[in-house]
Amino acid sequence: MGTETAKLADATHPENQMKASLVAGETATSKLAVDRERTIDFMGEKARVYATPMLVRDIEIACRELLLTHLDPGEDSVGTRIELDHLAPTLMGMPVEIKVTIAEVKGRAITLEFEGRDSVDPICRGRHQRFIVDVKTTEERLAAKAAKAGLE
Repeated sequence: MGTETAKLADATHPENQMKASLVAGETATSKLAVDRERTIDFMGEKARVYATPMLVRDIEIACRELLLTHLDPGEDSVGTRIELDHLAPTLMGMPVEIKVTIAEVKGRAITLEFEGRDSVDPICRGRHQRFIVDVKTTEERLAAKAAKAGLE
């Protein structure tokens, strides 16, 4: 394991210490309405329901927004893993609530649990992992990768 990788894996390393407010148990609820852009179209107009990829996007946004309230300027988070049970269809126009809860904090590695429901049924549950990053450092790493890939 390289020095940088070892530092990132060590939750006790000073660079990996997060704000004291970023703790397990913190929750937030995101509310939205399932609009046309969030629905599938491949089964026709009568079967427009909340598309799983859009549900994943909305879960990621809800988790990121919760974490942002606990991060310093110049920090953000990126998704690294998601486990999703999509339990029931949600019709276009229905309201949805997605509740996210911080389940575990290990340095910059954060695990969140989520559950979602529409006005009739529970629609999803699962876990999502995110990693806290320094935006400037991430931009530098991405620029270096772009240069290697010839995308400059």
